[in-house]
Amino acid sequence: MENHNVFAGAFVDRSGEMRKDTEWLERALGQADTHFVPVWGDRCLVGGEPLRLKLLPRHQIENYLDEHNLVFLGLYRGKPAFAVAIATSESPPYAELGEFQELRYLGSVLPADEANLAAHARGLVLWHNSQLFCGKCGSSARPDSGGNSRRCVNTDCNREIFPRVDPAIIVLVADGDRCLLGRQAGWPEGRYSTIAGFVEPGESLEDAVRREVFEETNVRVAGVRYHSSQPWPFPSSLMLGFVAQAEINNRHEIRLNDGELEDARWFTRKELRSGFPKLPFRISIARRLVDGWLDADEVG
Repeated sequence: MENHNVFAGAFVDRSGEMRKDTEWLERALGQADTHFVPVWGDRCLVGGEPLRLKLLPRHQIENYLDEHNLVFLGLYRGKPAFAVAIATSESPPYAELGEFQELRYLGSVLPADEANLAAHARGLVLWHNSQLFCGKCGSSARPDSGGNSRRCVNTDCNREIFPRVDPAIIVLVADGDRCLLGRQAGWPEGRYSTIAGFVEPGESLEDAVRREVFEETNVRVAGVRYHSSQPWPFPSSLMLGFVAQAEINNRHEIRLNDGELEDARWFTRKELRSGFPKLPFRISIARRLVDGWLDADEVG
């Protein structure tokens, strides 16, 4: 497999052309080899040693199948795959098969393709739970296109509603042998991470990088270069990773202009390798950006 960010990778053939083919979806639901991914609240079922995502056959999940809680995910390992939402009003089922675990943990232990499928399933299940009504007329909305969209039940409105994805930039700012990291007040003591923020309407990604870094640290950057992206379904972000260089005439004076950060500092490679600060979680693109910067020095 390619070197993907956690939760990323084209492991699921999303088969967009099949989403509106009701006859094909009905056949897929009845196939013996179709995969069903149960999502209890916001957790996915795993079991075994080492842990693996549990993909259930129809007979094991029959009691939970309903047109309102099914989402067609696509073809996974060549077979149809559906997410099945299970309400938390009841105790978590399938205790004999494993347990339901949080996605942040699963991202660190599951194979890349299973983490990708779990993030896909969880993201759409949570979106359906948050989009029960039409935002235009206020009427109820029902699942449509195999659960990949919703549609207003008001025939005069009939609005199709698509899952929301919020683009956010995240950037490693370098200045020679130093990089710029910040921390939010609610984070664990000693933890610092790369600068990040949401893209605003009418703004390019490069402009968002420059604005966010300046707003949060007073540092101006140049040489903005795209690195990679990561779906971050907590709840529905897409992290767009960049590296950038601090401008020579504006790289030393740090000020927390917008108050979003509790602190921001320049750290050398030696400091980062010493154990302080604590670095971002390994499943995050922030950690990959930092590790890539550290590795570049070793290669050099």
